[in-house]
Amino acid sequence: MKFGHTLQTSLYPEWTFYYLAYDDLKRFLKKNSRGDQEWTEGNESEFVERLEKELDKVYSFQRVKLEEINRRIESEAQEVEELCRKEAPEEDEFTASEMELGHIIADVHDLAKFTRLNYTGFLKIIKKHDPMFMVRLNAKPFYKENYDALIVRISTLYDRVRTRGKERGGDAAAGGKQSAFVRNTTKYWVHPDNITELKLIILKHLPVLVFNPNKEFEAQDSAITSIYYDNDDFNLYMGRLEKSEGAEAIRMRWYGGMESNTIFVERKTHREDWTGEKSVKARFPIKEKYLNAFLKGEYTTDELFAKMREQGKHSEKEIQEMEQLAQEVQYTTLTKRLHPMMRTFYNRTAFQLPGDARVRISLDTELSLIREDNMGGRFRSGDNWRRTDIGVDYPFKQLPEEDICRFPYAVLEVKLQTHVGQEPPQWVVELVNSHLVESVPKFSKFIHGCATLLEDKINVLPFWLPQMDIDIRKPRVRSFGVLRPTDTAGSSSASGGEEDHVQIRMIAEATSQRPTSTAADAAPGATENTPLLANQRAQQQAGEDLEGGGEGKKSILSPAGLRHLFKKSKTTFRRRDSSSQSKDSPRAARLAAANAKPPPVKTYFANERTFLAWLQFTLLLGGLAIGLLNFSDQVGRISSGLFTALSLGVMIYALYNYHDRATRVSRNEAGEYSDKYGPAVLTGFIVLAVSINFYLRLTLDDGVEWGK
Repeated sequence: MKFGHTLQTSLYPEWTFYYLAYDDLKRFLKKNSRGDQEWTEGNESEFVERLEKELDKVYSFQRVKLEEINRRIESEAQEVEELCRKEAPEEDEFTASEMELGHIIADVHDLAKFTRLNYTGFLKIIKKHDPMFMVRLNAKPFYKENYDALIVRISTLYDRVRTRGKERGGDAAAGGKQSAFVRNTTKYWVHPDNITELKLIILKHLPVLVFNPNKEFEAQDSAITSIYYDNDDFNLYMGRLEKSEGAEAIRMRWYGGMESNTIFVERKTHREDWTGEKSVKARFPIKEKYLNAFLKGEYTTDELFAKMREQGKHSEKEIQEMEQLAQEVQYTTLTKRLHPMMRTFYNRTAFQLPGDARVRISLDTELSLIREDNMGGRFRSGDNWRRTDIGVDYPFKQLPEEDICRFPYAVLEVKLQTHVGQEPPQWVVELVNSHLVESVPKFSKFIHGCATLLEDKINVLPFWLPQMDIDIRKPRVRSFGVLRPTDTAGSSSASGGEEDHVQIRMIAEATSQRPTSTAADAAPGATENTPLLANQRAQQQAGEDLEGGGEGKKSILSPAGLRHLFKKSKTTFRRRDSSSQSKDSPRAARLAAANAKPPPVKTYFANERTFLAWLQFTLLLGGLAIGLLNFSDQVGRISSGLFTALSLGVMIYALYNYHDRATRVSRNEAGEYSDKYGPAVLTGFIVLAVSINFYLRLTLDDGVEWGK
């Protein structure tokens, strides 16, 4: 499929004019690069100018939209904080916050998709004609925006709203001490196009696991680096690949940047099912300055754990278990002549309820597999436990291509602890069966790195390697993914830049003035040809007018504004028969409709079945009338006219009721849907028509000529 078609079918309609004009640029190149027409300096200048305008347009829009999302998150954070401090907050106030966060989530998803599509378009255009334009592209690197910090903030807010402000509790080892549970781990690949959407879907069910909530999130906080050890015969590689009983993997792992001083020495041991034992992962911490000496046997385990015993942070049993592990790892390293073989680096986003290990999901992005060995005459790690020429500076441009494999996908890992016979959560089942993921059972980062970078030194390759040549993207399932909260006004969003003109008009009505904007009000770099940016600026100014002026007012586009307006009119979001102001408020109606569950499909079908039942009756009456008209005498023809009129009347009545009910159902209106009087009136008319028929028949049979 051509990229131009992909762009047209994938863009967010409300932002159509702010995507790269890819087709226009292609037509310009094609028109001025024909075989009989020479490409001139004028063409080159015009083309570069067009590229500059497109880059400026995309970059400016992304900046404005990102700033807007950040402001909305800050505003919502304040509202949620105030709401959680209330003694008895209204349920509908939490619902309003959940709706606003739903719109923010949708905006983040669309903005991330906007960025990827435009970046791909620029790369394709540059490749076709002007590779030097990459320098200009780097000057406005809209494509380098990382949305992880936004996702963490949204997740924290969403979790507070989900728990209605209550603190989560529970044992940190929840689920780990149960004797009757099944632990199931599955792995999937995720295409880069789907990464942000996947994170946004998961955070609606599980919060992002933050180990230090008091620290401001930084990109390197999610970095995880592991140094895997093996020998020249690849004994550990083969054991893990073949899943041999007792196969081990030994690695040195640290979290965060290179300044991390604590290294975790880990050992994973595979156990076959027939043994009745579970595979085990155990580890112990060690200071980085002692690690080289420990691996060479110069630093004993007694020295390693002496200080730990002095600190008293661990029980004697725990220390003994870690000490035994350290002795075994040290012995294996020395006897099997293990040395650094492969480094794995990735940024991990983990999702889990604090203190509840029943469902844990991790997503590893920017996965890089790097050689650490000294084979081939290359001095990589040398005598050190890891190489020192790199850190956590992805994409590691300083490395030669033969030393690194930048994995093209993210790796999703789903860990479930369920009781025997218990089904996993439905949302997890839908997620792993969706178009967003590709199942790859038993995938191993270490094995893939060795098989890719050291394939000339090993004889057996993993089964998933041929799968790398296949595009894992699948046709999108429209019913699954990040969806915007809907309302009866037919809009796709309650706030943000999706309804700019509608929202500006609403603000103008609320403030009794019409906001105006000029190109000068737009973000830096915007031009007069960016009306949406100008409208957004006008929207922001109008919102600030509502918030400023010393009156303490808040924007009606946010849940805070909704709450403020309802408090002012002494109403709530709840439907009350006595609250006419709340019923008359269009914003209240939109919220009430959005809060209500959409009517089930079977309700529409029930309405149709009722209509068809009435039609069936009218057809029976009509058939009777036609029979009397064609095969009866004068009395029959008179009765035929009566039954025909009755049939038409019932048909019109049934059609009216069908459309009336369908409209009420689509609006999700509560009320009486039964027909109290229709059947009774219909019965009365039928009795009347039959009575007239009997009367006429009897009078004519007595010899009285009717009508004289």
